[in-house]
Amino acid sequence: MTGFHYHPFPGDEREGYVRKVSDRVLISRLVKYLFPYRKRLALILTAIITVSVTGLVGPYLLKMAIDTYIAQGDLTGLSILSLIYIGITLVSWFSDYLRTYQLGWVGERMLFEMREQMFSRLQELSFSFYDKSEMGEIISRVTNDTDSIGEAFISGVVNVISDVFSLVGIIAIMFFMSVPLTFVSLLVIPLILVTGLLFQSRFRSAYRQTRAKIAEVTSRLQEGISGIREIQSFSRERDTLMDFRQANVENLQANLQATRVQGAFQPIVQMVGTAGVVIVLVYGGMLLLEGTLTVGTLIAFLLYIQRFFNPIFDLANFYNTVQGAMAAAERIFEVIDTKPQIKNAPDAVELPPTRGEVSFENVTFGYDPAYPVLHNINFRVKPKETIALVGPTGAGKSTIIKLLSRLYELQSGAIEIDGYDVGKVTQESLRKQMGTVLQENFLFAGTIMENIRYGRLDAKDEDVIKAAERVGAHEFIMRLSNGYNTEIRERGQGLSVGQKQLIAFARALLRDPPILILDEATSSIDPYTELIIKRALAILLKDRTSFVIAHRLSTVRNADRILVIDNGKIVEEGNHRQLMRKGGLYRRLYEMQFKEPEELTVTPMIAAPKPA
Repeated sequence: MTGFHYHPFPGDEREGYVRKVSDRVLISRLVKYLFPYRKRLALILTAIITVSVTGLVGPYLLKMAIDTYIAQGDLTGLSILSLIYIGITLVSWFSDYLRTYQLGWVGERMLFEMREQMFSRLQELSFSFYDKSEMGEIISRVTNDTDSIGEAFISGVVNVISDVFSLVGIIAIMFFMSVPLTFVSLLVIPLILVTGLLFQSRFRSAYRQTRAKIAEVTSRLQEGISGIREIQSFSRERDTLMDFRQANVENLQANLQATRVQGAFQPIVQMVGTAGVVIVLVYGGMLLLEGTLTVGTLIAFLLYIQRFFNPIFDLANFYNTVQGAMAAAERIFEVIDTKPQIKNAPDAVELPPTRGEVSFENVTFGYDPAYPVLHNINFRVKPKETIALVGPTGAGKSTIIKLLSRLYELQSGAIEIDGYDVGKVTQESLRKQMGTVLQENFLFAGTIMENIRYGRLDAKDEDVIKAAERVGAHEFIMRLSNGYNTEIRERGQGLSVGQKQLIAFARALLRDPPILILDEATSSIDPYTELIIKRALAILLKDRTSFVIAHRLSTVRNADRILVIDNGKIVEEGNHRQLMRKGGLYRRLYEMQFKEPEELTVTPMIAAPKPA
């Protein structure tokens, strides 16, 4: 696990990285998610204004109570004023409830759309993207980063809009009560603005680092859980813990740095606010002694000045939250804006039901174009012919199959199915014609019935059971606690390798594709299960074009034709008997598996490693 980790999104891992996307652009993109909910937003805005206005009335009512009713001993007027205050409080409570619920609803819908859009894009992205990506990094963007957006929107936007209305209202009332005292109160505003500008770049850098580091923690966590069997088998728990601890420490340091920046900013703003209160108190006291200001007005003014600075504090905190949200938004839109490498051609057509004739013509390909894995591959497959691909590890066998499914783009040459270039048909129609069974098949969390039906979602239960019976899976399924309704965990945990392979065979048979791909499908099973699968293979391979990749050469002896691949080239071709008579690479591979070690002269059989 230690070592180099590729980041598909440049900049996340670099200290001091400066965003290329401005806050204005990011905010404009985020606002587009709110357009469908304009009516609810109008209701929210009305509720916010109501809450802000009702919140401003309290100090002024206190001024009236002191200067008018208490000073004159008018208990009736004071009682009426108290009832008015209670009514205003009830209106404020209901408006606040309406505001909170509606904004929460809109915010959650916004996150729902954002996550769905990200997941949809991730489903479209090509294998080359995932070859270079860390799953934990991607998961962090879909979960942690969207949560950061939600925090800024649901808890932040409400406060900032409310605070803006409150500030405007407070200043208006303060001017109404005392113009000189208001001007004195506003003297500290330039100091607050200068402080915010000085801290702006620090906040941006600090919060971007927190988003990158939590993604690294998620990535290490995902690796540590997914690879727990390998970790424990190789006794690498300590090394894995050190990897996670390092990422966790870096995340801690990034968050502490963000906290230090905020910790330095907040007291400065509070000190400026305190200075404003002191100035009002001193100057107001002077006016009170001169008789130009009443006691009620001074008390109301002090309450308003405190409320005046509270929104400013909230806006400062909101700025911090916004910086974290902008860093998260940039990472989210990087995912959404990533373009799939494999796309349908503008003039792509639907591939009609195929007979299964396949041809490779001068195909050259490399995962890194500078280092081709396949060199000028040429062969033709007849409909319903079974082709076996054999050769040393890393020779390029699986790459041929991936290109047939158009999981990667060719560098040169062409692949055709029934005369249709695979690059000029839609991906969905191409892959609908194929069924694939891998060495390690993915089983989803759910029932065995659901996992087999994944091959054809409209299949009836009877069709699922029939497919399982034909491949020899029915017997072991019926021995399970709930038969076909037995719940299995993700990746089929709790089932043996052979049982998972049999389920994958049943899934492929249920799909009934004209082209079948078996990629090392029998390499990880025991001899008894292999006998069961050999019988199933006769059914599975019948009347369809099949490509079988196998290291166990016993499983390909009956193939119509065997292509021997070595260093990305077809070096031999023929059936089992023909290749054995040639005495070339195929025969050496075969003898290595079926003769005693002392009978062999061992030569290296592993293909040269691909350049990094």
